[in-house]
Amino acid sequence: MPNKKIIVRGTEITVIKLMDNDYISLTDMLKAKDGDFFISDWLRNRNTVEFLGIWESVYNPNFNYGEFAIIKSHAGLNNYKISVKDWVEKTNVTGLKATAGRYGGTYAHKDIAFEFGMWISAEFKIYLIKEFQRLKESENDRLKLEWNLQRTLSKINYQIHTDAIKEKIIPPELTKQQIQMVYANEADRLNVALFGITAKQWRDAHSTLEGNIRDYATIEQLVVLSNLESINSVLIHQGMDQSQRLQQLNKVAITQMKSLVGNQKLKQIK
Repeated sequence: MPNKKIIVRGTEITVIKLMDNDYISLTDMLKAKDGDFFISDWLRNRNTVEFLGIWESVYNPNFNYGEFAIIKSHAGLNNYKISVKDWVEKTNVTGLKATAGRYGGTYAHKDIAFEFGMWISAEFKIYLIKEFQRLKESENDRLKLEWNLQRTLSKINYQIHTDAIKEKIIPPELTKQQIQMVYANEADRLNVALFGITAKQWRDAHSTLEGNIRDYATIEQLVVLSNLESINSVLIHQGMDQSQRLQQLNKVAITQMKSLVGNQKLKQIK
């Protein structure tokens, strides 16, 4: 996600994503402060150190409490100063980050940035929170729009998919002429009942492909094919003639394919 900008009382402030969290530029925020003021001045304050320590103890399991205790014992002394870089390296904090490059500077987790805003001014902090919330609301509106669009597209694609299944996968009902034809073997009888064509007809139409018609069958078609083999065996034992068996198998194939197309368990297998 690209970096964002918010305008707080005329000051442009960068917001970036780090570790899936929003971090706000303290370097940019300093531009709104009258007079000379540095982040290290804020960082040496005892109240600041205590606040940062509590925040890290809540959100950072790898916080270095030993080094933090040393820093805290020196915080507030006139001759004590610590840079953001040293603070990060010594205590292994996650709330503050010093970055280089185009968007280089010191960034703080939004919770800490809001606290830093108070050092600019109470008014600045309030407007900082307000503009940040406006940014997040705008992002949420965009995400909702994208979600609704994706959902709509998904519905359209699903309809296209189901229509294609109805047209391409559900076996066609055989004509009287097809039913009356005598096929070379029982395997081809099942092919015609399910796919509507013989193995040879499929090979002639797909001469560039390797394998046979069953190698390119869907999982639904393979399930139905297995069922047709069992049913055909029963019909043969019953003495049903070939054309009647073909007609019966075709009806079974159509019924079972319609049922399996919407089967959720088969969809999970896919």
